Amino acid sequence: MPQLRSLGALLFWAVIAVPHTTAEPTNVVITELSWADKQFMEAQIARVDDLVRTELGAQIHGQERDLDVLQRVVSRNLVERTDTQTQQALGLALGNVIANKTGMQWVTYVDDAGRSRALCVKDTTHCLFPMTMLSRRMAVGLYPEVKKIYAEALEMVAPVINKSPYDVATEG
Repeated sequence: MPQLRSLGALLFWAVIAVPHTTAEPTNVVITELSWADKQFMEAQIARVDDLVRTELGAQIHGQERDLDVLQRVVSRNLVERTDTQTQQALGLALGNVIANKTGMQWVTYVDDAGRSRALCVKDTTHCLFPMTMLSRRMAVGLYPEVKKIYAEALEMVAPVINKSPYDVATEG
């Protein structure tokens, strides 16, 4: 069991250590979400809400109380290890909590690695990728601690979240 915890900790830091929050990346294009992105994300939240209503008698609200609900989904193994779409929907629900807490905005983020939906500090490339924060762990059989991931995500963006875009852009 200690080996699994060590592997889990190593995997956690490999996944959560997003260089986009510490330095301005190159070759990045950030745009507003398209209508299709918004529709997809709404459907994903509806998927999670339906799951938690059916299995737990709860709801998703985009508030911190959702973290406990998401943890119950993870802990009770209500999403198959191979169901990446639902796992990413859980990450979207987590991201909505982060967005509501921080004022970060959902955007389309395109870089050399491809196209993603990301949560970014307004007018910067300081971003988080919550849609994969849970799914990457769950896909390898881990049971992520949702509140811990949430707290560490907030900690990562804290240095830039309350600064003006000018201050953030001139650091470095």
